[in-house]
Amino acid sequence: MQSAGESLVTRRRLRDGRTVTLRPVREDDDLLERDFLRRLSGETRYLRFQKWVQSPSDRLIHFLTHVDNERDLALVATFARGGNEEAVGEARYATLPDGTSCELGIIVADDWQKSGLAGVLMEALMRAARERGLQRMEGQVIATNRPMLRFVRALGFRVETMPEDRTLVRIVKDL
Repeated sequence: MQSAGESLVTRRRLRDGRTVTLRPVREDDDLLERDFLRRLSGETRYLRFQKWVQSPSDRLIHFLTHVDNERDLALVATFARGGNEEAVGEARYATLPDGTSCELGIIVADDWQKSGLAGVLMEALMRAARERGLQRMEGQVIATNRPMLRFVRALGFRVETMPEDRTLVRIVKDL
């Protein structure tokens, strides 16, 4: 019998012809995660974490790799390069206290942006959230992150202002 984690492992061909493997993040992915974050530009890290992250701390790596797979999900997209597995993107959600909605996060390596990877990750993430009975996905995006806002609007997310913090907008999609 296949476990829930195994059912989330898929290979996908992107529109640029490259093939990635999507799978849940594992606790032993600390080196993979650290390498992935280090390879990102400072701007990409800033847009994802909404603050400047110079070098990923041990605490951040632990948080990103130790996922409560009952309530939360983190998917990593990997690419085989020179016999090694390299992380090239990641999408995750965390179930909110109401138990019916979740908060999302997504990040794609700079040289993989505009490859179709973000769409593949979000499709898998939203499908998994629906299968787990979640009804709404939401997140916060820096208001000036126009590429992300175009992307989520194309996926059907609403973009709402946040009067308490004009530097951010809230994105919401009913699943």
